[in-house]
Amino acid sequence: MVTLHTRRMRLEPFAERHLDGLYAMNQKPEVMRYISGAPESREQTAAAIARVQRAWAALGTSWWSFIDTQSGRIAGAGCIQHSRKEADLPSDLEALRSNPLEIGWRLHPDYWRRGLATEAALCMASFAFDTLAAPELIAVRHPENAASAGVMDRLRMRYRGIERWYGTDLATHVITREEWPPA
Repeated sequence: MVTLHTRRMRLEPFAERHLDGLYAMNQKPEVMRYISGAPESREQTAAAIARVQRAWAALGTSWWSFIDTQSGRIAGAGCIQHSRKEADLPSDLEALRSNPLEIGWRLHPDYWRRGLATEAALCMASFAFDTLAAPELIAVRHPENAASAGVMDRLRMRYRGIERWYGTDLATHVITREEWPPA
C-alpha cells in the first residue's frame, strides 16, 4: 500500500483509523448525491474499508483517505482502481485486472471549492501513469455532476460519452499515458 503526498494533503490507503472521518463524509446526502443517491451508514463505511483493504492486497491499488495535513481531518477520498461494468464486486478480484484503471474522488463539503480534488487527482494520476504504467485512465460521473466534470476538464480528460459502468449509465472521460501530464 502506497501513501502519496500533495502540497496540502497526505493520501493514505483506507484503514480502520479512518472510519470516523470517512463516515462523517459519506453520511452527508450532498456527498453521496451522485454516487449512490443515499447517505452511507457507519456499517456500510466500515464494510467499504474492508473491501478496499482487500483490493489493495490483491491489486496494489484502490482508495485513499485524503488527510488535510494542517488539521489532520479527512478532507475526502479518492482512488485509482480497476473499473467494472457490473454493480457488484466479483469475488475474484484478479478478474478486474483486464479492466481499465479508473480515477475517482469525493470531498467532504467543508473542503469543496478549494482545488483539493484537482490537487489529489493530479497526484493519483501520476501514480497510475508513473508507478502502475497505466496506458490510460478513465473517470466516470453522474451526467449531472458538474463539479466532477470540471475536475476532469482540468485534468484534460476527453469526454467519451455515456457508457455502462458499475451497473449504471455514466458520463465517461479518458486520458492516455501519452497525453499525460496536462498542460
